[in-house]
Amino acid sequence: MTIEKKTALCQGVRDGVPIAMGYFAVAFSLGIAGRNAGLTPLQGFIISILNHASAGEYAGITAIAAMAPYWELALTILITNARYLLMSCALSQKFAPGTSLWHRIGVGFGITDEIFGVTMARPGTLEPLYTYGAMLVSIPSWAMGTALGITAGNILPLRVVSALSVALYGMFLAIIIPPARKNRVVGVLVILSFLCSFALGKAAGAFRLEWLTGGTQVILLTLLLAGGAAVLFPIKEEENHGG
Repeated sequence: MTIEKKTALCQGVRDGVPIAMGYFAVAFSLGIAGRNAGLTPLQGFIISILNHASAGEYAGITAIAAMAPYWELALTILITNARYLLMSCALSQKFAPGTSLWHRIGVGFGITDEIFGVTMARPGTLEPLYTYGAMLVSIPSWAMGTALGITAGNILPLRVVSALSVALYGMFLAIIIPPARKNRVVGVLVILSFLCSFALGKAAGAFRLEWLTGGTQVILLTLLLAGGAAVLFPIKEEENHGG
């Protein structure tokens, strides 16, 4: 390994440490939700090692808790994690021409919002070992946080577990409020998603629509609201480039 590659790996580990600290706290709350769905610490660890997205993982846990069929679970995860396809396309432009397919796959496996951010911020072409370094500390922290959250949920009193469950909703509020305040369209879509989710839940119970499970509601609302917003309020090219 050359000095440049070693330096890139060490810099990735360095930049991954604060990401790992944030991931642990979020994943711990996610583990509480996993415990409520009946997952074991090992199952939670495996899920988080393979799926590095809080929204996607929470949607999957919700589908598991609702005893959703496998196709619904897979489609829910695909839709909620679809943004990583776009991130992968963006990162592919930073690779040197001779970068191997295995490195491209490896980097793609570890893409998260935060790792994507620090990787894109680096000048020049992408050295895969930098991303591997960030993944090396952040992804295990995410998985351990989920496993420990489930373990704590099995040990702590029920009242404490219920209180900790609220932390996950606080995380989602922290994600959606800043962009909703900056963009009126996003704010309207957030409100619409709340109202439509409530209405669909009530409709499923009132009309005994067994097929309209929680996972199906996520799929429908994501496709309808996100697709409608993309058609009616497309992002202009200059906005996309920060102009």
